[in-house]
Amino acid sequence: MTRISLREGDITDEDVDAIVNAANSALILGSGVAGAIALRGGPAIEEQCTAHGPVEVGGAALTGAGDLGARFVIHAAGMALGGEVTEASLRSTLQASLVLAEESECQTLALPAIGAGVGGLSLQRCAEISLEEVRRYVEDHEGETSLVEIRFVLFGEPAYRVFEMVNDAAKVEAQMRRLRGR
Repeated sequence: MTRISLREGDITDEDVDAIVNAANSALILGSGVAGAIALRGGPAIEEQCTAHGPVEVGGAALTGAGDLGARFVIHAAGMALGGEVTEASLRSTLQASLVLAEESECQTLALPAIGAGVGGLSLQRCAEISLEEVRRYVEDHEGETSLVEIRFVLFGEPAYRVFEMVNDAAKVEAQMRRLRGR
């Protein structure tokens, strides 16, 4: 069974099969998570992004991870360059990223708060959508996935606490549904 976990930290420090970059569809590594990946991962990642070319908003692309501890970077294109992330594009790019991780036989995957920050989505809504989509993917692929752990790595305690609150609320809601089902 795939474990979903939360951790406060810097996603570029994660020793996982793949980290997810909160990307734009042009695959230009600018600020935020993408800037940190470019800085810590070295020029190879940006060169591979340029060679790959743009992807559709809501899609994702896979590159190597350069000097990072991960094997791959999955670039989750939640918005156009200079645009904003929508709820629909966040859902779509999360699903595309999970499929790429699966196709690459990843066992461990680290996700940031895609769309919060530069993407313009509220952290609360980002957490709700992200956790819901990852849970849905895990439930839909139970016993069929290579993914052992999907880890949300959240930069700073405030982001971690919002994801933790949303995750805890979902657990309580699921428990209440089970109790009512008796």
